[in-house]
Amino acid sequence: MNIQGDLPPDSDRHSRFSWCARHFLRGLLLDGGRKSVEPMAARLGEDGNRQALAHFVTSSPWDAAHVRARLAWRMQPVIKPTALIIDDTGFLKDGDASACVTRQYTGTAGKVTDCQDGVSLHLASNGASAAVNWRLFLPGSWDSASPKADPAKVARRARCAIPAEVGHVEKWQLALDMIDETRSWGIEVPQVIADGGYRDTAAFRLGLEERGLDYVVGISTTTTAQPEHAQPCTPAYSGLGRRPAPAYPEPAQTVKSLVIAAGKRAARPVQWREGSRPGNGRSGHKRMYSRFVVLRVRPAGREIRKATAGTGLPVRWLLAEWPADQDEPVQFWLSNLPEATSLPALVRTAKLRWRIENDYREMKQTLGLAHFEGRTWPARHHHVTLVSVAHAFCTLQRLSRSPKETASA
Repeated sequence: MNIQGDLPPDSDRHSRFSWCARHFLRGLLLDGGRKSVEPMAARLGEDGNRQALAHFVTSSPWDAAHVRARLAWRMQPVIKPTALIIDDTGFLKDGDASACVTRQYTGTAGKVTDCQDGVSLHLASNGASAAVNWRLFLPGSWDSASPKADPAKVARRARCAIPAEVGHVEKWQLALDMIDETRSWGIEVPQVIADGGYRDTAAFRLGLEERGLDYVVGISTTTTAQPEHAQPCTPAYSGLGRRPAPAYPEPAQTVKSLVIAAGKRAARPVQWREGSRPGNGRSGHKRMYSRFVVLRVRPAGREIRKATAGTGLPVRWLLAEWPADQDEPVQFWLSNLPEATSLPALVRTAKLRWRIENDYREMKQTLGLAHFEGRTWPARHHHVTLVSVAHAFCTLQRLSRSPKETASA
């Protein structure tokens, strides 16, 4: 359909959707400041039907999940993803009238403030990535069944068009739900990278393993584990009461303690890619380089002990970044990648997470991801989906102009 011309009549639903989608995407892609409906309509000139664009993103009943599925199908053969990357990003809000706004910590502002939080799933390879799935996080204060329910926010659910069946779900479970949905579209990527709110949740890692997925997941310094050589022992039975269950003779240690015990001399240098800034790499760009310690450990914790049912804690990779100029390690990951995996392969996988940070930056700075002013649940999902489509278009254009990147993607 020609992108110019008048808005098609209401009776022609497909053409009307196509017209609105094309013009909304043009508005996101055009140069300019804010990418909310009114300034976009002004930049579109005679094609800028503000009322139609506003209705399209806020009230039109089109299925955002269907669009995201088609986006995933389009981008998979181009990106050739080696991993699914999961993370979340905040949308700062003035006031609390928008769906799911609450006071919570967001890395976007680096503090606790009023915001929405969106969890996203990205197809990623070394050369490219694309956000193909989203969930808006519904805090407990918006859920009448939650002990943290706020009556004022619960009362606003209807005005924000939040479906009755949507309740508070932890971000790690939203991530698993998105993985299941993405796989239902026929997108099978056997490796997951995650950080943020997922890192210390054993249930998330167990959920990935139940789905047969490999992972490299960032963790905090307080995550506990047993050394690989540790074995559970069964205390002698005294003849009274229940027989004692097998237990590890020593308490689990923090991952930070285990790495420090291995020592800084255990750190080995790894270069995982070349960046975009000038430097001394082969392509004339700065080398991304640091030192890493890798150990085989047995992650501990109540959920893992329950899941293993006394059979012993499974052995996993513990990866820690320990730069030469630091007195202590600065970042930690757990992974269930095969035992034969090399240190460079572990590091490259863990560091692939930079792609999602790059996606967020591009979508926020140039495509208006955080500029949406609507207040409803469907509208927020419509907006992030359209921004993802615009971002994918930019990615396709970039790869078409860069044969080397297209080959490596």
